[in-house]
Amino acid sequence: MPSLNTFGAVFTFAIELETRLSAYYSYIGDAAMARAADKRRKKLERVRRENVVEITLEPITGLDADDYALDLNDRSAAGQAGAARIASQFYRDAAPKINVRAAQRALERSGREHGG
Repeated sequence: MPSLNTFGAVFTFAIELETRLSAYYSYIGDAAMARAADKRRKKLERVRRENVVEITLEPITGLDADDYALDLNDRSAAGQAGAARIASQFYRDAAPKINVRAAQRALERSGREHGG
């Protein structure tokens, strides 16, 4: 079970999550959702870059990537809702564990955009 135990690991996971969701939404033909995921990805990349200096090396506990696995083969409305629910849950769980407020707000905002 891959552990998301550092600031970098959490943000790398979030960026990869949005990249996968963008490809998923593009494939099913939802251009607006694909653009929104791409926009979140770019925002998360920027936040990660800008806050690297402020990061303390305190370990993060309680986040495992396997808990946020997406089923991107299910292209039904229920599958899309499930993907959004999982993404939202990841952001709700990850945000309080980040000790840089600007980065924490970016994760919270991403979670809200997924409907959480």
